[in-house]
Amino acid sequence: MPQLEFPKRVYTSDEVRKAKELIDKGHKHDLTVEGSQSFKQKVEDALQLVKTAGHYDFLRTYIRQIVEIDGLTQLRNADAMIWANKYTVENPVDAASVFIQKANIMKEYLELKHYYSGEAEKRAVEKRIEFLETLGRKSTDKEIIVECERLLRLWREGSLVY
Repeated sequence: MPQLEFPKRVYTSDEVRKAKELIDKGHKHDLTVEGSQSFKQKVEDALQLVKTAGHYDFLRTYIRQIVEIDGLTQLRNADAMIWANKYTVENPVDAASVFIQKANIMKEYLELKHYYSGEAEKRAVEKRIEFLETLGRKSTDKEIIVECERLLRLWREGSLVY
Protein backbone atom coordinates (compact mmCIF):
# COMPACT_ATOMS: atom_id res chain seq x y z
CA MET A 1 0.00 0.00 0.00
CA PRO A 2 1.54 3.37 -1.00
CA GLN A 3 2.25 5.83 1.79
CA LEU A 4 -0.11 8.80 1.81
CA GLU A 5 1.42 12.23 1.34
CA PHE A 6 0.50 14.98 3.79
CA PRO A 7 -1.87 17.39 2.02
CA LYS A 8 -0.34 20.62 0.68
CA ARG A 9 -3.28 22.50 2.20
CA VAL A 10 -5.31 21.57 5.25
CA TYR A 11 -8.51 23.44 4.53
CA THR A 12 -11.31 21.24 3.23
CA SER A 13 -12.90 18.61 5.45
CA ASP A 14 -11.27 15.93 3.28
CA GLU A 15 -7.81 17.53 3.69
CA VAL A 16 -8.28 17.87 7.45
CA ARG A 17 -9.40 14.24 7.72
CA LYS A 18 -6.40 13.05 5.68
CA ALA A 19 -3.96 15.17 7.74
CA LYS A 20 -5.42 13.90 11.02
CA GLU A 21 -5.26 10.30 9.79
CA LEU A 22 -1.56 10.68 8.90
CA ILE A 23 -0.75 12.33 12.23
CA ASP A 24 -2.54 9.53 14.06
CA LYS A 25 -0.24 7.12 12.19
CA GLY A 26 2.83 9.01 13.40
CA HIS A 27 3.52 11.52 10.61
CA LYS A 28 6.09 14.21 11.46
CA HIS A 29 6.89 17.18 9.24
CA ASP A 30 10.42 17.95 8.13
CA LEU A 31 10.18 21.39 9.76
CA THR A 32 11.71 24.12 7.61
CA VAL A 33 12.46 27.78 8.28
CA GLU A 34 12.28 30.50 5.64
CA GLY A 35 13.54 34.07 6.04
CA SER A 36 16.63 36.19 6.49
CA GLN A 37 19.80 34.65 7.87
CA SER A 38 19.28 36.47 11.17
CA PHE A 39 15.69 35.21 11.42
CA LYS A 40 16.72 31.64 10.63
CA GLN A 41 19.42 31.71 13.31
CA LYS A 42 17.02 33.05 15.93
CA VAL A 43 14.41 30.44 15.04
CA GLU A 44 17.09 27.72 15.25
CA ASP A 45 18.01 29.00 18.74
CA ALA A 46 14.35 28.76 19.76
CA LEU A 47 14.04 25.29 18.21
CA GLN A 48 17.02 24.12 20.27
CA LEU A 49 15.06 25.14 23.37
CA VAL A 50 11.99 23.27 22.08
CA LYS A 51 14.24 20.21 21.77
CA THR A 52 15.68 20.75 25.26
CA ALA A 53 12.14 20.74 26.67
CA GLY A 54 11.32 17.55 24.76
CA HIS A 55 8.59 19.19 22.66
CA TYR A 56 10.20 19.08 19.21
CA ASP A 57 8.22 16.05 18.02
CA PHE A 58 5.01 17.76 19.16
CA LEU A 59 5.95 20.89 17.20
CA ARG A 60 6.83 19.10 13.98
CA THR A 61 3.76 16.91 14.22
CA TYR A 62 1.58 19.96 13.66
CA ILE A 63 3.82 22.62 12.07
CA ARG A 64 5.50 22.16 8.70
CA GLN A 65 7.20 25.55 8.31
CA ILE A 66 8.07 28.79 10.10
CA VAL A 67 8.24 31.79 7.76
CA GLU A 68 9.48 35.32 8.39
CA ILE A 69 6.92 37.98 7.58
CA ASP A 70 6.65 41.73 7.96
CA GLY A 71 3.36 41.73 9.81
CA LEU A 72 1.56 40.04 12.68
CA THR A 73 2.76 36.66 13.92
CA GLN A 74 0.04 34.11 13.27
CA LEU A 75 -0.75 30.48 12.66
CA ARG A 76 -1.73 29.72 9.08
CA ASN A 77 -3.93 26.68 9.78
CA ALA A 78 -4.58 25.84 6.14
CA ASP A 79 -0.83 25.66 5.52
CA ALA A 80 0.28 24.11 8.86
CA MET A 81 2.66 27.05 9.05
CA ILE A 82 3.62 29.81 11.45
CA TRP A 83 4.17 33.29 10.08
CA ALA A 84 6.48 35.09 12.51
CA ASN A 85 7.94 38.57 12.52
CA LYS A 86 11.44 39.53 13.65
CA TYR A 87 10.18 40.74 17.04
CA THR A 88 8.61 37.36 17.87
CA VAL A 89 11.94 35.57 17.55
CA GLU A 90 14.06 38.19 19.35
CA ASN A 91 13.80 36.32 22.68
CA PRO A 92 14.44 32.59 22.02
CA VAL A 93 12.62 31.41 25.17
CA ASP A 94 9.52 33.43 24.34
CA ALA A 95 9.71 32.43 20.66
CA ALA A 96 9.90 28.75 21.56
CA SER A 97 6.82 29.12 23.76
CA VAL A 98 4.95 30.93 20.95
CA PHE A 99 5.74 28.06 18.57
CA ILE A 100 4.36 25.51 21.06
CA GLN A 101 1.24 27.62 21.61
CA LYS A 102 0.62 27.80 17.84
CA ALA A 103 1.25 24.05 17.46
CA ASN A 104 -1.39 23.39 20.11
CA ILE A 105 -3.89 25.54 18.21
CA MET A 106 -3.10 23.57 15.03
CA LYS A 107 -3.62 20.32 16.93
CA GLU A 108 -7.07 21.45 18.05
CA TYR A 109 -7.88 22.61 14.51
CA LEU A 110 -7.14 19.11 13.17
CA GLU A 111 -9.09 17.51 16.02
CA LEU A 112 -12.07 19.68 15.00
CA LYS A 113 -12.19 21.29 18.43
CA HIS A 114 -13.48 24.82 18.83
CA TYR A 115 -9.98 26.29 18.37
CA TYR A 116 -10.72 30.02 18.08
CA SER A 117 -12.74 30.86 21.21
CA GLY A 118 -11.66 32.42 24.49
CA GLU A 119 -11.69 28.94 26.02
CA ALA A 120 -9.45 27.66 23.21
CA GLU A 121 -7.04 30.56 23.72
CA LYS A 122 -6.92 29.69 27.42
CA ARG A 123 -5.98 26.09 26.55
CA ALA A 124 -3.27 27.31 24.16
CA VAL A 125 -1.82 29.62 26.82
CA GLU A 126 -1.88 26.74 29.33
CA LYS A 127 0.18 24.69 26.85
CA ARG A 128 2.60 27.61 26.55
CA ILE A 129 2.94 27.87 30.34
CA GLU A 130 3.42 24.10 30.60
CA PHE A 131 6.22 24.39 28.02
CA LEU A 132 7.95 27.19 29.98
CA GLU A 133 7.74 25.15 33.19
CA THR A 134 9.21 22.09 31.45
CA LEU A 135 12.00 24.08 29.79
CA GLY A 136 12.86 25.69 33.13
CA ARG A 137 13.16 22.23 34.73
CA LYS A 138 15.10 20.58 31.92
CA SER A 139 17.53 23.36 30.99
CA THR A 140 20.96 23.53 32.60
CA ASP A 141 21.55 27.08 31.33
CA LYS A 142 21.02 29.55 34.18
CA GLU A 143 20.00 32.37 31.79
CA ILE A 144 17.31 30.17 30.22
CA ILE A 145 16.00 29.11 33.64
CA VAL A 146 15.83 32.74 34.81
CA GLU A 147 14.03 33.78 31.61
CA CYS A 148 11.51 30.95 31.98
CA GLU A 149 10.83 32.09 35.54
CA ARG A 150 10.43 35.71 34.40
CA LEU A 151 7.99 34.80 31.62
CA LEU A 152 6.03 32.48 33.91
CA ARG A 153 5.74 35.27 36.47
CA LEU A 154 4.43 37.63 33.79
CA TRP A 155 1.89 35.08 32.56
CA ARG A 156 0.72 34.39 36.11
CA GLU A 157 0.39 38.09 36.86
CA GLY A 158 -1.57 38.55 33.66
CA SER A 159 0.89 41.17 32.42
CA LEU A 160 1.19 39.69 28.94
CA VAL A 161 -1.75 39.90 26.61
CA TYR A 162 -1.57 38.15 23.25
